[in-house]
Amino acid sequence: MKVIHFGAGNIGRGFIGKLLADANSEMIFADVNQQLIDQLAHQQSYQVHVVGEEHIVEKVQRVNAVNSMDPKTVEHIAIADMVTTAVGPQILEKIAATLAKGIQKRREIGNSKPLNIIACENMVRGTSQLKQHVLAHLCDSMHQWVEENVGFVDSAVDRIVPPMEAANDDPLDVTVETFSEWIVDQTQFVGDIPEIKGMELTENLLAFVERKLFTLNTGHAITAYLGQLKGYQTVYDAINDPQIAEIVKGAMQESGQVLIQRYRFDPIKHQQYIDKILKRFANPYLHDNVERVGRQPMRKLSPEDRLIKPLLGTLEYQLANHYLVIGIAAALHFRSEADPQAVEMAKYISENGVDEAVKRFCGLVDHPQLVQAICHEYQHMNK
Repeated sequence: MKVIHFGAGNIGRGFIGKLLADANSEMIFADVNQQLIDQLAHQQSYQVHVVGEEHIVEKVQRVNAVNSMDPKTVEHIAIADMVTTAVGPQILEKIAATLAKGIQKRREIGNSKPLNIIACENMVRGTSQLKQHVLAHLCDSMHQWVEENVGFVDSAVDRIVPPMEAANDDPLDVTVETFSEWIVDQTQFVGDIPEIKGMELTENLLAFVERKLFTLNTGHAITAYLGQLKGYQTVYDAINDPQIAEIVKGAMQESGQVLIQRYRFDPIKHQQYIDKILKRFANPYLHDNVERVGRQPMRKLSPEDRLIKPLLGTLEYQLANHYLVIGIAAALHFRSEADPQAVEMAKYISENGVDEAVKRFCGLVDHPQLVQAICHEYQHMNK
């Protein structure tokens, strides 16, 4: 199986790229970082440090790399069996043109073998959004051919891959936690579904997308925002603060009640899932910086993301939301001169007040009681 993976960063190398390479794929990374590409193309291997109760080093081999702006990338797509991404939600639109050219090339050379594309991003239905970007670059006459020959497969991914200083001075080395989860929508494949260890199939992807969004993502973000407020540098330090741990656990339990109502998850098993995530945050090997985890607060405060979406779910099912409200208030306090969204949010709050910021960024204009509750917690944090 020939695979092109867009995104040769830590997540690309440490998670999806590793699973695909372990499945004996002919694996090619595509990225715009020329120095990284040159190193990968030269070494064609790298080490992954898997850390949990034990520290295991695994070697990924037989990989290659190409600059995603190089015309060769289009040629690779034209003969590939699968394309995956780990580039970040905001970059998907930027790679769509290259994917469209590769798909066009497939038709020109008469390659009607199935191609399946999976965006492995921290977002809901990322591949479906990528599909719309790709189709926008193709003429209408190509759309039916795409429907018949190209599968756009949505997925849910979960693995903490923090930045690290490479061991042995190797810039390709990457550290990951033991836990990983890659769930794909089996109904969206074209042709045979490949067998890849670590890739799980489901017919109800949205349940697992929201389980991860409402639990891992919600808890991770709130830990970071509360951690920064109390002066901690890492998620590990923050979650070991009993007060923060209580709020984070409470928020995940509140969002969990939404999931239990919506998808009929087993309450005991979901509590076990929450407990597992709290243990992951407390992994001493993962030096996950709170500023990195908290970046792009405006996106994370948007109505379809990890803080407001579960909050709205508590309204839908008339459930408690006290701890979620605290987490959202903490997010509005996030500050980082290195993050344009944090700078813009702080400026808006300074000029317009936090109540207007909640309405604008969180989309809660129609929920004045929630706006009032969030603003109350925000002001309380100022004291």
